[in-house]
Amino acid sequence: MLAALSAAILMMGGLNFLSSTAKEVQESESVGRAADSVPDESKPEHGYPISGYFIMASSRDAANQKKLADIKALGGDTVITFGTSLRPATLETLPDDCIIGGKPCARVAAGSLNVDRYFTFLDGSNWGSSALKCPNDRNVNYNGQSYSVLVLPKSGQGCTSSDGRYDVVVAGGSSSSAVDPSHSVATAATNLGMKFYAGLPAPVQGDEPAYLPDLSYQTTLATFTSRFLSYQAEVNDVPGLGGFYHHTEMPLTDSSVFDPILDLYASQNRAIRRVLPNRQAIVSPYIDARTANAGISLEKAKAGIRRIAATSAGLELNIAVQDGMGTGKGGAFSDNEANLAVDPFAATIVGQGAWGAKYIAPNKDYFSAAAAGIAGTGAVLWANVEGMAPATDKNTCGDSRRGQTTKARLDRQLQQVSLARKTVSFMWDPYFTCKGTGTALQEQVESGLTTPIVTDAAVQPSTGHIEVLGFNLEGSKITLMWTNQKGQAVEKSMNSSALDASYGIRKGMNPNLEKATFEAGIPTAKTLKDYKIKLVNRWGRTAAEFYTRLP
Repeated sequence: MLAALSAAILMMGGLNFLSSTAKEVQESESVGRAADSVPDESKPEHGYPISGYFIMASSRDAANQKKLADIKALGGDTVITFGTSLRPATLETLPDDCIIGGKPCARVAAGSLNVDRYFTFLDGSNWGSSALKCPNDRNVNYNGQSYSVLVLPKSGQGCTSSDGRYDVVVAGGSSSSAVDPSHSVATAATNLGMKFYAGLPAPVQGDEPAYLPDLSYQTTLATFTSRFLSYQAEVNDVPGLGGFYHHTEMPLTDSSVFDPILDLYASQNRAIRRVLPNRQAIVSPYIDARTANAGISLEKAKAGIRRIAATSAGLELNIAVQDGMGTGKGGAFSDNEANLAVDPFAATIVGQGAWGAKYIAPNKDYFSAAAAGIAGTGAVLWANVEGMAPATDKNTCGDSRRGQTTKARLDRQLQQVSLARKTVSFMWDPYFTCKGTGTALQEQVESGLTTPIVTDAAVQPSTGHIEVLGFNLEGSKITLMWTNQKGQAVEKSMNSSALDASYGIRKGMNPNLEKATFEAGIPTAKTLKDYKIKLVNRWGRTAAEFYTRLP
């Protein structure tokens, strides 16, 4: 199994540096934007390569401030919340405590208007008077609970429906004394110099097929999305609000089956552009590389991300590809490890067997395909490294469906995604904070901030130099081990001769990514067989195992 492998780095002679990605991705646009358009980003001191986290927002300011401060201490600068679904309801299923004068609030607010459908949007917020835009809208405070009742026209613009029909949405559902979680997080992000992406409203899933949105009320959703964004513009237009997150998910594929989701992205991106044009959007499609599930090919992934990028509507759209390691849909392994057994976590999803048999290709190949597919679109490639693992009886995390992972496993995931401009993780709470059956993942990361993570390495046959890409490579020393033509074991140690600490920033990749060069003075590739490298950095930390791939 992978955990039992040596921490050495296995390399093969004759590689062209990063040739596996250079074939399809032009250097100037390896992640969808020219390198010289990369913003001036400061590199955090020993920050973890993950710089953003999905979080649960609290209705208490102090809790949000502490959570974001803890994330910033690890080098994080971004937090993302999931959205809430706009759910169809009836008068009978609306909240019992949304009452006006002893009567259901939705019916009272509508008055004599012809109501077509009722909905709830119970996001736990206290919207207040800022949400009221039309004459029939109401704020309700009853028995300590707060709601906003919005009466939306079915057709036409403004507050009056051209066909005389209306929908009513009961929104909020918080304690009357609670703060708005979204406003609270945006304020904390502003105070700490971070960015917050608020979840957008989303439709519920339909009946057939269940993985597509219910399209029966897409006009109502569009109208409500505009009202939601107008509310955000009024109360949350602060520096800490980076933009919005689409929580309706789809696989990274070009299948036309998912056109309704693409249409939803485009519609809501247009709304963001209209109401808050300086904000960005995030969408997070997932890899599904499982062979037993007719997984998505690299070509389909490449075409799929391009279709998603086309929904941007002029916004800066960040496409954070989920790596699937928390759900068993993707695999963090190298070509050299293809015949090794999947780890125990992945085995709970795909069964016992080799990585190469259970998955079409490693995650690195999918991110290379994604980088090629997104090039020239204006969209930006992010990675969503799943900060959990399939659940077993040995990694429980409260009552969550998924289990606690380890930093070592997370480091292996990070080896695969360095082409992404930014790496975020699902999700901070509970997976980084739960104790599970061991040390909380947050504490594991804190204690290992200076651990090197190697993402790529190659020999330059013409010079004998070895170039290594990765994180925390400062002051690195490598031990090179190979077998000569006489079958004798040879070992040579050397210190790095140069460190390019701004490599990732210049190339439009992860800004923490570095390149270390070693003057190995080894024979040319033609005289070498396989060789290994062990890397230790200036803090005395040893790199996680790493295996290069053949071009």
